[in-house]
Amino acid sequence: MKNIAGNIFLIGLMGAGKTTLGKQIARQLGREFYDSDHEICTRTGVSVPTIFELEGEQGFRERESAVIDELSSRSNIVLATGGGAVMREENRQKLRTRGIVVYLHAHPETLLNRTRHDSNRPLLQVENPLAKLQELYDIRDSIYRSTAHIVFDVNRHSCQKTIQQLLHTLHARK
Repeated sequence: MKNIAGNIFLIGLMGAGKTTLGKQIARQLGREFYDSDHEICTRTGVSVPTIFELEGEQGFRERESAVIDELSSRSNIVLATGGGAVMREENRQKLRTRGIVVYLHAHPETLLNRTRHDSNRPLLQVENPLAKLQELYDIRDSIYRSTAHIVFDVNRHSCQKTIQQLLHTLHARK
């Protein structure tokens, strides 16, 4: 399966598995893996919630766009983007033209189960996180779909089975 050409960019809501699946896919393909949120934290020396607190979402999105531009310019990488990265047209354009974009689709209930105990998600620090996930899903699902070359459902299977099916889908796309 190592003959899948080009970059692979994973998009989707928080909790869809972009980082978890991305690391495994990169390892199996012998590629470098990057997580745009992690890169931002490494470069700033602070957490995503701290950036949101100090600079607001707008400040974070500026940093995110710069990191996505830089990383998506590299060759043969796997990149997990932040859930909101697709809200900027410039990010969507760069991702679509610089690699294969895979939307990891999951329903809000599934996402809540996966993110329930994660305090590192500033958008979910609200009274009703399921309602917030539903709101984000309603806004972003069509954008994810129009950005992606592949829409891949991640609601049902184990991580390992999902990885194998995704690699098969990517390989078949050649």
